Amino acid sequence: MHQKPGIARLPSMRNSARPASSPSVQARLSANENPLGPSPKALEAIAEALPHIHRYADPNNLQLRTALAAHLHLQPEHILCANGSDELILLTALAYINPGDEVIMADGTFISYYMRTQIMDAIQKRIPLVNGTHNLSAMADAITPNTKMILICNPNNPTGTTNGATEMQEFLARVPDDVLIMVDEAYVEYVTRNDFPDMLVEIRNGRKNMIILRTFAKIYGLAGLRLGYGVAHPDMLDYLNKVRPVFDVNALALVAGIAALEDHAHLQASLAHAAESRAFYQRELTALGLTPFASETNFVAVRVGEAGSDTAVMQAMAQYGVAINALGGWGLPGVIRISFGSPAENALCMHTLKTVLAQRS
Repeated sequence: MHQKPGIARLPSMRNSARPASSPSVQARLSANENPLGPSPKALEAIAEALPHIHRYADPNNLQLRTALAAHLHLQPEHILCANGSDELILLTALAYINPGDEVIMADGTFISYYMRTQIMDAIQKRIPLVNGTHNLSAMADAITPNTKMILICNPNNPTGTTNGATEMQEFLARVPDDVLIMVDEAYVEYVTRNDFPDMLVEIRNGRKNMIILRTFAKIYGLAGLRLGYGVAHPDMLDYLNKVRPVFDVNALALVAGIAALEDHAHLQASLAHAAESRAFYQRELTALGLTPFASETNFVAVRVGEAGSDTAVMQAMAQYGVAINALGGWGLPGVIRISFGSPAENALCMHTLKTVLAQRS
């Protein structure tokens, strides 16, 4: 059988079985999950919906889209829900990119951008980060008549850094109207900087070449339910909806999402926990002589050495039951990413990292 070259070049997603001798995970700090768990209101909504899961969910997700529209001061027609925002990355690539088209992204950003655009056999132009942050000026410089899409992660995963409003507006002014701009704001709720760009204004003002991605997986604590959404001009979403699986958002995710939006106490508790954890890691990593990136998310990234050291540190920490991420495959060799866990998990992580780095010195 003939395989598509872009897909064949991707690494296998079929992981081998975990060796029986591997230590159990005591602190899973590798997936940027919310350690406080889901909203209690979301859990109540799920419990109430369980007796009805023999029915298909509303394929148009109207109730959730209406709730999101009220939350974002938009119309339901501006919102498309999906089985996680990663599905929207895949669907957008499928709908807009042909083999040989150019796509621009950072070198050191969400790994899904690399994978989904490679599936379409696109030409990837990866622009190096500057201090862990998107170089928007260089990304604009890279635009050619063959450019079809630009992908921006703000805040950036995996570094946690952000781009401000002024540089974003200067960038937008340089992007042709026929180039699609994807702005991934999976961690936007954690941002504290005063000049963070409000991309929703662009949609309210009628911009047609932008889609903003958001998720319930992070601050809302619903990662296991896979629920994300895109915000864009209705014409774009009507087009994307043609390639979306009809029942991709499950019934439990729909009711949980609506309830989570209403749980302001859970949101504030999650923000407070992230702020405390961020300060903890900033202090402890700096004390080790390391320089963490300026994160505005629920994780921190830090360089621990040269290329290959990230994988070595990740593997060594796994032997102590602490799971983190090595970022060499994301375009950041020598850098690790640590998700914020409970206070006990954070303390265990730092104790383990100190031990591992001491063994390597």
